[in-house]
Amino acid sequence: MQKKLDLSERDFFKNPFNREEIEKLLAGRPASDMFNVRSPSFKKLGLEREKLGDAEMVDLMLQEPRLIRRPVVQIGRKVHFGANAKTLEEILAD
Repeated sequence: MQKKLDLSERDFFKNPFNREEIEKLLAGRPASDMFNVRSPSFKKLGLEREKLGDAEMVDLMLQEPRLIRRPVVQIGRKVHFGANAKTLEEILAD
């Protein structure tokens, strides 16, 4: 039997997250879980990942949405950042 899912999609380039939304998605986890250090946008900044604190990473994600690991998938209270197709299949199989 297949599960029925209600999906909602958000283009956070057109409708960016605000600080409260990012903090809610992180739910106490480190900002590095959501921060995309592999992004060309991060490389252009010339910053060292090790020197960035959570508040700085959140500030950078607010300024440049490309620094958010995509996709952001929320199922119930669980949030997954940067999940690939295989990971999504595993999440949905639970």
